[in-house]
Amino acid sequence: MSIDKDTVMRIARLSRIAMEEDALEPMAQELNGILAWVEQLGEVDTEGVEPMTGAIAATLPQRDDDAEAGTATDDLLANAPEADDGFFVVPKVVE
Repeated sequence: MSIDKDTVMRIARLSRIAMEEDALEPMAQELNGILAWVEQLGEVDTEGVEPMTGAIAATLPQRDDDAEAGTATDDLLANAPEADDGFFVVPKVVE
C-alpha cells in the first residue's frame, strides 16, 4: 500500500490537523517508510515464540482474595453534605 499526497491531505482533514501544502509530500514519504517497516515486521518468523506482555517475564505479587469488613456506613456518610437512609444525596443531573 502506498500513500500519496491526496491520502495524507484526506487523513489530515479527517483528523482535523492543519497541514501546509508543502508538508504533504514529506509526510507521505514518512508514512510510506513506516508502512514498509510494519511490512518488514510481518516477515519475522515468530513460530514457537510465546506472547509476552513486557520485555521481561515477570509475575506480580498477589494477595489472597479474602472478604474484609468494609468501613462502617456511618463513618463514610459523616462528611457527606447530605445523606438519606444510608445513601449519599446528590443533585439531580438528568431532567
